[in-house]
Amino acid sequence: MFKKVMIANRGEIAIRVIRACKELAIKTAVVFSEADAESLHVRYADECYFIGAAEPSQSYLNIEKIIEAAKKSGCEAVHPGYGFLSQIPAFAEACTRSGIEFIGPPAEVLKRMGNKVEARKAASEAGVPVIPGGLKPASRIEEAIETAEEVGFPVLVKAVYGGGGKGMRLVKNEDEMRHVLETAMLEAESSFGKREIYVEKFLPRARHIEFQILADKKGKVIHLGERECSIQRRYQKLIEETPSPFMDEELREKMGESAKKIAKAVGYVNAGTVEFLVDQNRNYYFLEMNTRLQVEHLITEMVTGIDIVKEQIKIAAGERLAYKQRDVKIRGHAINCRINAEDPYNNFAPSPGTVTNLRLPGGPGVRIDTHLYTGCTIPVFYDPLIAKLSTWGLSRLEAIRRMRNALEEFSIEGVKTTIPFHKRIMDDEDFLKGDIHVSFVDERMRKLLPEKALTEEEIAALTAVLANQKAEAKVKALIPRRAYKEVSLWKVASRIKGLRRTL
Repeated sequence: MFKKVMIANRGEIAIRVIRACKELAIKTAVVFSEADAESLHVRYADECYFIGAAEPSQSYLNIEKIIEAAKKSGCEAVHPGYGFLSQIPAFAEACTRSGIEFIGPPAEVLKRMGNKVEARKAASEAGVPVIPGGLKPASRIEEAIETAEEVGFPVLVKAVYGGGGKGMRLVKNEDEMRHVLETAMLEAESSFGKREIYVEKFLPRARHIEFQILADKKGKVIHLGERECSIQRRYQKLIEETPSPFMDEELREKMGESAKKIAKAVGYVNAGTVEFLVDQNRNYYFLEMNTRLQVEHLITEMVTGIDIVKEQIKIAAGERLAYKQRDVKIRGHAINCRINAEDPYNNFAPSPGTVTNLRLPGGPGVRIDTHLYTGCTIPVFYDPLIAKLSTWGLSRLEAIRRMRNALEEFSIEGVKTTIPFHKRIMDDEDFLKGDIHVSFVDERMRKLLPEKALTEEEIAALTAVLANQKAEAKVKALIPRRAYKEVSLWKVASRIKGLRRTL
């Protein structure tokens, strides 16, 4: 086992890896930028190394500086977390050249599966269904149009090296195609450095279901069940759960075996996720492979009892997987809400700033992964994810009820967050029935959130109306004894019919 590991990341994922290392009696070293000098991951690690300015290109994306810090620390391995350099082949190669173990798949696998077209080819060659579309990049606009006509509109235009919804466009007919193709190519070039795109069939109301896999260096591969990731906004995941309310044992076995086939076909090592789309007829298709630890890994840990980060480290150190597929048991249900520093009332605009007050939730079955503390600053330079709130229950309903309670308890002041949005989802009738798909949020955004946030004056008017209705109806007060600006307007509004009309 390694004696020291460096974490080439920041925030809550850096803390998550530090905790796993501590359980394995491994010393930790971290890197930090100018913006993260007071971050918790810097305080928790055994050693810390300054690597540059706040801009990612000058720090967390600077391979040379991170390798220099890793050498200086004397670490034997580097964990990349997720995001930043976690899926960059050049970083894995730089670690190998420096005699440092990269805690992730080999650079060759990163290259192949990072290319979405090559990943589709790998899945097809392994006998796994892929979404109808191109199996090579479209070098000309006419070529892309021809593929679209073959599979039939609507189609998705995607960047070959894309991810997170960037460089992706929905095209409903041929008239839109030329303009959309040029826009997608430009975005692909600005985001990923290459203009290459490909076309695939758009599957309406499909579910996004992914399978967590673990693979050791001896060729053994297992899966840890699925995660339902259909609650998305503009192809960005917002809520994940496991097991999927849509899944049955037969489909789970088929999709799990397909995920393992793909991993074996490409010589995969370490933790990864094979992602699928499932149509309304329960047909599944390979979507892509994420060659790293996933943000939502914690809910799989909650239902299986397997620490995925510790398994990553053990695999990188050369240990065999201690589990066989039959050893993996799913117990209960878990849900994860991504809490972002974004304003859901203002088109989810980023909300950097200082956390002036923080109250974390607790109770049975509640897990919170975060790097926040009262007085910490959320920089503008990085991803807005500031916390992952997960709950577990013996049933899906119990997990949802615990999530509702946890969201009510969770208070972050000083910045806007997506907590109110998640509260609305937890009360949605279709979500409660498990009737969800990848367009679920986009189709009902007006229902989930008002067009704009209530102003301070509107909140004051709301308070006055409530007080008047209380006096007339002689009902118990609905407003807690606290400052009106802290009152949950969603809870208040849901209890009084016609309130918005009254205002």
